[in-house]
Amino acid sequence: MPDQILTRNTGQAITRGTLGRCPKCGEGKIFAGYLATAPACGACGEDFSQLRTADGPAFFTMSIVGLLLIPALWLGFIYLPDPLTLAVTVSGSILVLTLILLRLVKGGWLGLEWAHRH
Repeated sequence: MPDQILTRNTGQAITRGTLGRCPKCGEGKIFAGYLATAPACGACGEDFSQLRTADGPAFFTMSIVGLLLIPALWLGFIYLPDPLTLAVTVSGSILVLTLILLRLVKGGWLGLEWAHRH
C-alpha cells in the first residue's frame, strides 16, 4: 500500500464533513460533541486523531458572518432604528450565525484536511 497513491474525492469529503459525517464512508459521525472531533469513525473505523483544525474554521466563520452582516448594518443606518433595537438585533444575528456556521465550517475543514492527508 505505501507505493500506491490513494486519491480521495475532495468535494465529497468536504460535503460529508460539513454534514457532520465521516469523510471516508459518510455513515459515521465526525464530531463527538458540538465541536469536539471524534477519535474515530463509528462505522468504518477511520482514525481522526491526526486531524487538527487550529484556528482555520474560526477565521472563516468570522469572515463569513462579517460579510453577511454588512447588508443588515447598512439597512440599520438607512432606517435608523432605536440604537438598542439595532444593537440587540445585530448581536443576536451574530450569535446565531456564528453558532450555526462554526460547526459546518469545522466539519468541512476536517473533510478537506482528511482528503489532503498523505
